[in-house]
Amino acid sequence: MGASGKVAIDAFGGDNCPTVEIEAAVRAVREGLRVILVGDEARLRPALEKLDARAREAIELHHASGIITMEDTPSKAIRSKRDASMPVCFDLVREGKADAVVSAGNSGMMLACGLFKFRRIRGVDRPAIVTCFPSAREATVLLDMGANVECKPINLAQFAVMGSVFASVEFGRERPTVGVLSNGSEDSKGTELTRVTHRLLRAHPSPRFEYVGYVEGKDVFSGEVDVVVTDGFTGNIVLKTVEGTANAILGFLRDAVAASPMRAKLGAALMRPAFAQFRRRTDPDNYGGAPLLGVDGIAVICHGGASPVAMLNGIRLADRFAREGATPGLRDALLEHDALFAAAKQAEPAPEEER
Repeated sequence: MGASGKVAIDAFGGDNCPTVEIEAAVRAVREGLRVILVGDEARLRPALEKLDARAREAIELHHASGIITMEDTPSKAIRSKRDASMPVCFDLVREGKADAVVSAGNSGMMLACGLFKFRRIRGVDRPAIVTCFPSAREATVLLDMGANVECKPINLAQFAVMGSVFASVEFGRERPTVGVLSNGSEDSKGTELTRVTHRLLRAHPSPRFEYVGYVEGKDVFSGEVDVVVTDGFTGNIVLKTVEGTANAILGFLRDAVAASPMRAKLGAALMRPAFAQFRRRTDPDNYGGAPLLGVDGIAVICHGGASPVAMLNGIRLADRFAREGATPGLRDALLEHDALFAAAKQAEPAPEEER
């Protein structure tokens, strides 16, 4: 494992920028991580001057005059806002002045920057955004989270390979298990896309992962599979549904406890530790950010409303990916699956079958 990489932080990406990004940068340098805070120097400098001398000296500042907003169209902004903080972060990596990018900004723009500035890893058809869910075995990796609404078998096959590399680096899984998300475990279930992908992964065993077949939504949390592969449309629905369900359950429990004064008093004493543990396990801040896999560089996307803790975890992830050579590892893994990808490119969706 090499020395700490240098992470370029988009200081004007999140909903509460630049306060959250500055706080995350301060926490990162206090852990010994190296960061470059990228944004309008006139707005950042006064805040940095209030820090203690050690933190102030450890944070490198790089000026970028513009800001990418959620209203910006990525195809236009990538050309018209070249001096905005987000694309400048990518430029720093291209120029060898940084090793990774972290931003809580427009995810469409992050994808555009990854494609136009980093380019795709050779052979990758489409990059994917990864997310993690808590499970009985620490976490389950899911991709794509929303970068690709419509997919082909080649995309899901490559997601399987890239997801397995991520699970190995992030969670130390030596040979992760991989499943394709479907509406049942039987071979006849799913869509044309999932059935073709299912047959391809069965026919081409991987040295990097163990393909276990179809998995259902409930398996995301069971811990029985390490990586779940799906298209971005379905993956984003899964993510939003899970987030909403977790919040709703907490609300329902609070309402039930508060329904009577006696229950409220007992609940405060007896259930607070359980509530706290539940919140810790379901808190997305613990996973920091979502890596953009398949581009030739390290880019981590944080939620727009990310807290300093979430941003810090995103910085940690980017640093770990840089130190452990995740991008070269992805290149090697993809080259090992040439036969699978060649077959996937030739595969045509099967005719609709009776169920």
